[in-house]
Amino acid sequence: MMISTKGRYALRVMIDLAEHPGNYIPLKEIAERQEISEKYLEIILKSLVREKFLIGQRGKGGGYCLSKAPDTYTVGSILRLTEGSLAPVACLDEKAEQCARVSNCRTLSMWQDLDKLINEYLDGITIADLMASYQAGDDYII
Repeated sequence: MMISTKGRYALRVMIDLAEHPGNYIPLKEIAERQEISEKYLEIILKSLVREKFLIGQRGKGGGYCLSKAPDTYTVGSILRLTEGSLAPVACLDEKAEQCARVSNCRTLSMWQDLDKLINEYLDGITIADLMASYQAGDDYII
């Protein structure tokens, strides 16, 4: 499993918006803070709005904000939205056809266990957790 830039950027955007609550944040501001192309960010934000992870407001004073509290969004839910699947192998993808070797597969249970670990781990981390994990001043370099 390799998480794409779309998934990584979606997490960064969600954290950014959580750190700036109460107002609609223009796309341009988010793009500048996160150093993401506005065009690419627009694609990510559209999918987050479509799935009701964000609220988008057009016009003057418009922008984007979280639709719920940061502790209700899990990393797993955001990544599944942007990546489609977190399955470590194709045969475990929800949309995959059953493999002809399923009855003889000696590695299937291992892949199923890994899939379960990945999902439980990522579903156990919220945007609020990621916000709290960064302590101001931890970026001091000598």
